Amino acid sequence: MTAEGQSVVLYDQDCGFCKWSLDKILAWDRAKRLRAVAIQSEEGRRLLAGVDPDLRLDSWHLVTGDGALFSAGAAAEPLARILPWGRPLAAVFGAFPGLTEAAYRYVARHRDRWARLLGNDAHCELRRRS
Repeated sequence: MTAEGQSVVLYDQDCGFCKWSLDKILAWDRAKRLRAVAIQSEEGRRLLAGVDPDLRLDSWHLVTGDGALFSAGAAAEPLARILPWGRPLAAVFGAFPGLTEAAYRYVARHRDRWARLLGNDAHCELRRRS
């Protein structure tokens, strides 16, 4: 369970694109139903205890107020349901989970390029498994 029933967005604190994306999500969350936590923090490690440490930085994660954990593209639908006016988008994500995951993976693999295009800190260490 998360503090005060808030959902938690776990992000890579060393990724400029990740921080830019998080900023947009938190701006959308006018009701303050989300709280940001760095994956690398002590709280992040605690919330992701069930995720292999080598895989934690492979994607972003969402822990909902009831304690459910979602990662990568699978987190898009529950996140959209939390955000104001996000239900139509959540319905699209839910209807096309494979496409949502593929789109997420494409953006994640190229986040350093997206950061540069957006004029953000392009330091996004891409963690590739051997």
